[in-house]
Amino acid sequence: MDTWSRALKQSVLPGALASLASMLVLAACGKRETGSMFAGVNAVSHWLWGDKATRADRPSLKHTLVGYLIHHGASMFWAALFEKSCCRTLDKKDAAATATVAAAASAVACFTDYQLTPPRLRPGFEERLSRPSLLMVYAAFGVGLAAGAYLNRHES
Repeated sequence: MDTWSRALKQSVLPGALASLASMLVLAACGKRETGSMFAGVNAVSHWLWGDKATRADRPSLKHTLVGYLIHHGASMFWAALFEKSCCRTLDKKDAAATATVAAAASAVACFTDYQLTPPRLRPGFEERLSRPSLLMVYAAFGVGLAAGAYLNRHES
């Protein structure tokens, strides 16, 4: 029986890689679309600082650090759900199957973020980025989940 304890342990690497990969894409898309690589991550801090955070372009502890910590926490949450719900598939150590369930998990996260979540708790970077950029951010998130889950199961 797969336990939450195991899922939480297994989620550390996929969550960290998903957070990092999506944040790198978020920064690159933010730079391209707004002129600021910090705009997207700053917008995430709207959870605490409201609409002013969605307009912040400069790096700051208040917006950038808080935005990243919120993003990282959300990534870890989704990684734990991913590991718990997909563990049987992931344990087969099949790269294609791992990529497929990671893509599905990323799609579920995106749907939840924008269709089920109240505006105050949405990621916030949708206020600064185009839809194609949002797609790239969530795709990078899925790649990070897949890479972490695959690496977890292929260590010597």
